[in-house]
Amino acid sequence: MSKRGGQSYSPTWRTWSTVYLPPLFKSLMKRDFQGQQHFPREGGMIVAANHMSYADWAALAQFTHEAGRYPAFLIKSSVFDIKGIGSYLRILGQLPVQRGQTDAALVLKDAERGLAEGECLIFYPEGTATRDPDLWPMVAKTGVARLALTSGVPVIPLAHWGAQDILKYGSKRPHLVPRRTVHMVAGPPVDLSGYAGKPLTKETLRAATDVIMADITGMLAKIRGEQPPAAPYDPAAARRAARQESRPAASPSSPTEPAADERQ
Repeated sequence: MSKRGGQSYSPTWRTWSTVYLPPLFKSLMKRDFQGQQHFPREGGMIVAANHMSYADWAALAQFTHEAGRYPAFLIKSSVFDIKGIGSYLRILGQLPVQRGQTDAALVLKDAERGLAEGECLIFYPEGTATRDPDLWPMVAKTGVARLALTSGVPVIPLAHWGAQDILKYGSKRPHLVPRRTVHMVAGPPVDLSGYAGKPLTKETLRAATDVIMADITGMLAKIRGEQPPAAPYDPAAARRAARQESRPAASPSSPTEPAADERQ
């Protein structure tokens, strides 16, 4: 076993996974992959991708493998509690993320150490599958920007479309026949030079995150041949609006007391 901070993984199991998983993934989907030349051949890097489906990770793992890198995903910690699955993820060096914590908590020490040791870290900046009704990227959390700016590694934006046709978010029934095509495009590193060396304030992190998401959304628009919304879907704002609409209407105010001259 190799040690990376508090995270253990097995080089042997990683090697075996590159033997048996790629043929499985290739059997599940047709692939239209572009932009793999933008992946650095070595050294720490972050891949920031949009998220639509439970099938996203398989397509992205295959893309990363074909680009010559081994993917290390940030995965919600509850998955690591599933018997059999959790131990397998740990032995492959995947990284658990605690939900419900502050955005800064998304930047795990294990992830920082992994990048320093040359990992290819897969990050879904939205934190979960998009809730946008048309599946455009929604407002992202700022953890990816914080990690990028503290580590200094390149952020490769990646957009994809089609995995949701294999397995829709929330569904447990995959559609494997006929095989669907997954379109995936990686772009050149996001230009975050304007934020380098600046204090990591809320404003700085939000602005850097928006730059990353703009690159992803722009590439997705080209894949889909459609125009994205002017502003990304904001789930927090949507929840506030829903709560506001669910509140009972205010009761009518009592009639105003007649003026003195009307009482006379």
